[in-house]
Amino acid sequence: MGIQQFRLPDVGEGLVEAEIVSWKVKPGDTVKLNDTIVEIETAKSLVELPVPFAGVVKELLVPEGETVDVGTPIIAVETDSPAEALTDDMVPTLPEPEEETGGRTAVLVGYGPKTTEAKRRTRKPSGGAPAVAAPAPAPVVPKPVVAKSNETAGSVHVLAKPPVRKLAKDLGIDLGAVTATGPGGIITRADVENHVAAPEPQVAYEAAPVVSGRGDTRVPVKGVQKVMAQAMVASAFTAPHVTEWITVDVSATMELVERLKADKAFRELRVSPLLIVAKAVTLAARRTPIVNAAWDEQAQEIVYKGAVNLGIAAATPRGLIVPNIKGADALTLPDLCKALNDLVATAREGKTQPADQAGGSFTITNVGVFGVDAGTPIINPGEAAILAFGAVRKQPWVVDDQIVPRWITTLALSFDHRLIDGEKGSTFLADVAGILEDPARALMF
Repeated sequence: MGIQQFRLPDVGEGLVEAEIVSWKVKPGDTVKLNDTIVEIETAKSLVELPVPFAGVVKELLVPEGETVDVGTPIIAVETDSPAEALTDDMVPTLPEPEEETGGRTAVLVGYGPKTTEAKRRTRKPSGGAPAVAAPAPAPVVPKPVVAKSNETAGSVHVLAKPPVRKLAKDLGIDLGAVTATGPGGIITRADVENHVAAPEPQVAYEAAPVVSGRGDTRVPVKGVQKVMAQAMVASAFTAPHVTEWITVDVSATMELVERLKADKAFRELRVSPLLIVAKAVTLAARRTPIVNAAWDEQAQEIVYKGAVNLGIAAATPRGLIVPNIKGADALTLPDLCKALNDLVATAREGKTQPADQAGGSFTITNVGVFGVDAGTPIINPGEAAILAFGAVRKQPWVVDDQIVPRWITTLALSFDHRLIDGEKGSTFLADVAGILEDPARALMF
């Protein structure tokens, strides 16, 4: 018998520290290899970590809410194998992660025990951690399983037949959230379909701290919110922003959305006007490819991206993130719809992985879902433009000299004036608006 200590790993995003959000185990619990034991918050997302060995939990070395460095022991597990002693200078630098099916990043687990006491602290000031040398030879680390939206730690005990599990996986549904009506608590196909048809729940955002009396209240800025703030400041004071607006009649788009909802190709998918906006952006970018480019300051070059990796700004309980759909311009409309559904479901659950947020080339921010007409969005760092999609409302509109009720929205395009001049920005915005006004125009691109 021996005590193994699991160290906080780098999950593949250049991580230097993370916060322990919630423990999934307690002292005395028996764990199997790759069981999920803890949820951590990195600078980009929430990540569930599996344990790299089996045994009995002896001690949780870091309490919830504490931020620790990569390499810090966080849990002690009693195993059947003797513990291997490592010295302080043998804290390994973990290798680059492998990509799993679907573009998700594999979570890498930590190495063996550390005989010295863990150095903990509540919060680290800004600045990177020094590099550490990897041991030679490095221990063999079992590859864990990354929990996906439909295979979370809680869903492994759910009763469902393989076809039903496949359906849930295709729809991006967590079976643990589905109400079972089958015999013996089995989830049926109808249960999954009813879950999809149910109204979308409101995202439960973290409530602002209640301030009483006349004293000030301080809330630490960390995690996703900290990274978002740094990125927005860097973008706003690096790229010269220009914002253009256009108000457009999208009645034909709204009619198309209703037709698509009844189309068998979109069965079991959620179709919304955002889908048509996303498609319009990928098509309009063909005519104005500079909107899908980037400014390389060091090389003093403009980099035209080979694919449209379409980012969708998502407000999550822990802050704003921008996951993106890789190669969105190459997807059919049903495939793009499914990708949007998956992106939204994963973001709502707080399970968006770092790989899903990297490599974006153009962003849409759908402020309309909050009832906002438009705004002046800040460009996502490393991109050339961002489109704000406002609320779609019925308003009086002049058609053939007659005032009639029509579905109206406002689009706002912010772009980097180093790359994009007014003519190109205007052309792109007008093309997007033209497709939304008359979706048949998409045949011209």
